Amino acid sequence: MKKILTFFLVIGLSLSLLAGCSQSGNDKKIVVGATPTPHGEILEVAKEVLAEKGYELEIKEFAEYVQLNPTLNNGELDANYFQHKPYLDNYNQENNAKLVSIAAIHYEPLGLYPGKTTSIEELQDGAQIAVPNDTTNEARALLLLETLGLIKVDPDAGLEATINDIVENPKNLKIVEIEAAQLARSLPDVEMAVINGNYAIQAGLNAASDALAKEEQDSLAAETYANIVAVREEDKNSEKLLALVDALKSDKVREFIAEKYQGSVVVVGQP
Repeated sequence: MKKILTFFLVIGLSLSLLAGCSQSGNDKKIVVGATPTPHGEILEVAKEVLAEKGYELEIKEFAEYVQLNPTLNNGELDANYFQHKPYLDNYNQENNAKLVSIAAIHYEPLGLYPGKTTSIEELQDGAQIAVPNDTTNEARALLLLETLGLIKVDPDAGLEATINDIVENPKNLKIVEIEAAQLARSLPDVEMAVINGNYAIQAGLNAASDALAKEEQDSLAAETYANIVAVREEDKNSEKLLALVDALKSDKVREFIAEKYQGSVVVVGQP
């Protein structure tokens, strides 16, 4: 009987040791969810940096970004990289979640792109300008138009402004609200459109070279809407996730962003 008990005790200890080794191994694997462009592309470079430090990065790309926070929240991901802080805050509030940002990495400036009209000076009375129809990015678009002197927005509306908060519109511009993903396709039908950075990139547009105007690095929007790395609150001090941040802020990733995106993606803290 003692031999049987000893046998099972040895087996139990062996399994415990194996479980410990497995857990230790997991500390070197990082599973991150992201949208393909530019986040997935940037993570591929960070993956090389992490490999040099002994970490394995698994990138899970999501075509529908609305799935990324729920998938992180339920534990299927260690982190995600696709969103800005206002979007994260809104998700937490609506879902009673506790996801947190551990770093701001880059921002993608909204740009005003020419459609049927090729310069701001040529805009005629009643011209149509398309903007994103979601609250966050519509406000950004309106503030960009305001910096150009085309409209004036109620200052009390701030970063939640909609077309209803336009208080001055000297050219009687028709601001057309369109789903962000469709804005680039709308260009042949409107005089101009304000397009999100990621959708502009996918359409072959560059805010630095193709836009008539864009959000600047020192703008409120650039600071507020920087893209972040989000994690569950209990993991905010995780060694491997801090290593992920270090990789995303490495010189190798910074150089890749500068060369690849030529100003359509801008590293936080970089000109």
